[in-house]
Amino acid sequence: MKLSEIAKVLNAKVLTCEEKVEDIDIEVVGASDMMSDVLLIAKPGMLLVTGLNSPQVIRTANIVGIPAVVIVRKKTVPPETIDTAKNLGIVLLHSPIPMYVACGRLYEKKLKDVEGIIK
Repeated sequence: MKLSEIAKVLNAKVLTCEEKVEDIDIEVVGASDMMSDVLLIAKPGMLLVTGLNSPQVIRTANIVGIPAVVIVRKKTVPPETIDTAKNLGIVLLHSPIPMYVACGRLYEKKLKDVEGIIK
């Protein structure tokens, strides 16, 4: 699924690298607020859904090859996080909906769970 379609499904605003949203295809999604778990489950090309909005989320995504991050639940995303995403070329989206709802919507669209890929 194109990242642009995912943004619509999640009512998300694209905060960085808007020029990439039509070019990135997402098949696998992982969700976590613990970056140590992200390091364990991440697959290059997956979408990360998280409630954390610190620059460390973006750095972690960069290390494991995640092209896009959706920050959920938060009212705002700090400028430092947006700047980090811009500098590292990672698409950053912001959706105010809860993580559970976001994951449910993506599941309905037949995106794969990263756990299903690991087994």
